[in-house]
Amino acid sequence: MTSPADNRLQARNDLAWAISVGGIGVVLFAALLAFTWHFAATLFLIFSGILLGVALNAMSNLLGRVVRLPHALRLTVVCLVVAGMLSGIVFLGGTTIAQQTTALSNTLKSQLVNVKGFLERNGIDTSFFDFGTLSSPSDEAAPATATPTPHALPSAGTIAASGGAIFSQSLKLILGTASAVGNFFIVLFLGIAFATQPSVYRDGMLFMAPARHRTRAVAIVDRIGDTLERWLIAQIITMVAVFLVTWIGLSIIGIQSSFILGIQAGLLAFIPTVGAILGGLIVVLASLASGWIAALSAFILFLGVHALESYVLTPIIQRQALDIPPATLFAFQILLGVVFGIWGLALALPLMAIAKVMIDHFKTEAVPVAIAAG
Repeated sequence: MTSPADNRLQARNDLAWAISVGGIGVVLFAALLAFTWHFAATLFLIFSGILLGVALNAMSNLLGRVVRLPHALRLTVVCLVVAGMLSGIVFLGGTTIAQQTTALSNTLKSQLVNVKGFLERNGIDTSFFDFGTLSSPSDEAAPATATPTPHALPSAGTIAASGGAIFSQSLKLILGTASAVGNFFIVLFLGIAFATQPSVYRDGMLFMAPARHRTRAVAIVDRIGDTLERWLIAQIITMVAVFLVTWIGLSIIGIQSSFILGIQAGLLAFIPTVGAILGGLIVVLASLASGWIAALSAFILFLGVHALESYVLTPIIQRQALDIPPATLFAFQILLGVVFGIWGLALALPLMAIAKVMIDHFKTEAVPVAIAAG
């Protein structure tokens, strides 16, 4: 029989153990948050490679329903077809894309300057907009008419400062280009590596789970993989449809840069809600250069494309992939966009899909337990 002193000692030991475990848990959670915050860009880059691997694996599985080939050969066929399509777009439409990109950039700058002038003429302060780097073509051409001062040679300090500025801007451009190209190849390599041997990485992830929780981990990982595969296939179909409808519609209206506008609309369709709004805004701004009738027609086309995406393609194609309320998704997008920038905005939906799968799994397990306890 235990004495009261032993009971008090045991209670103190249990309390000390609970406080220690809780403190260690809080410290580990804070360390995990700090690690995620500091290396967010790298983690998002790795997650993008995983998504690419899931997409390639999903397309390979679809091909396997048509032809009976080994997984490696099906993946090779898929990669060659995708690479051939991208190469064809670049080589056949590379000149058109470059010309339309330049024309679209100039058009958007001109329209933003016009919008700024319209707002200022109506007494609206536009100082909080970052229009400092924009100028109208007439403003850019004005300095060329000024008569140069004869025999006004720049000083050595001016030449040195100009050379330093040119070198700095060139270095930033080179580093930015190298970073973008490097990130592209990192995502490409990770995607192909994950898609080549998906079972190896799946088994390795499950091996890290405790043995008593391995069955639950298998169910969660497989369900996440199936959900992401269905969503990515549906998203690719949606993006292609948005690109084709936007390109053909703007070509019929007579909008310049219709091909590049269709490409950006298709790419932005990857980002739900926010991407559609940005794509529509760019289309309408670019159409203003062709007149108000063209801009109104482009706006109506944008509404039609948005309705096609939201009320036809998404309910039909993605009805078995995701079921997330729009307001919840939009709030999560804004939160990740503010915290992590463009990475968080673009990858908010797949991250939320993973969270939803895990929540649904634990809720399904909790219901029988609650019924049994009742």
